[in-house]
Amino acid sequence: MASEKVPMLAEGYRQLEDELKRLKLERPQIVDAIEEARAHGDLSENAEYHAAKERQGQIEAQIADIEDRLSRAMVIDPTTLSGDKVVFGATVGLLDEDEKKVRYQLVGQQEADAKVGRISYNSPLGRALIGRQVGEEVEVATPSGDRYYEIESIEFI
Repeated sequence: MASEKVPMLAEGYRQLEDELKRLKLERPQIVDAIEEARAHGDLSENAEYHAAKERQGQIEAQIADIEDRLSRAMVIDPTTLSGDKVVFGATVGLLDEDEKKVRYQLVGQQEADAKVGRISYNSPLGRALIGRQVGEEVEVATPSGDRYYEIESIEFI
């Protein structure tokens, strides 16, 4: 994998650490399940054995992925940032084309949840906002057509 840094908030880093701990706790349970299934005899027709082996492969892949992301993590605290341009971690107040106000914080992919106002810096809107300033308009291509936003505020909270 590429060794580029992965920006994330401290909260996202903690969530990854928690998930890693949970997966590592599940490991011995899977080994036990494999041993128990193996004891049932013929492995060629043993569904429990194959399901446990498949789950073991999934867990190992997830652990490797999380460990990789944690090793490349660049934890960013938005409260230490400042400036007049939109950057990772900034909370941006927008006015959409229907004069509706929306607020989004630019976060890492794992932390993104549009329902709570967090969008990935890699999303179409996130990419359109990076480097922009208050008063600028951005155009974003969406599946339902182009959307336009005006940047009203940039906060680092």
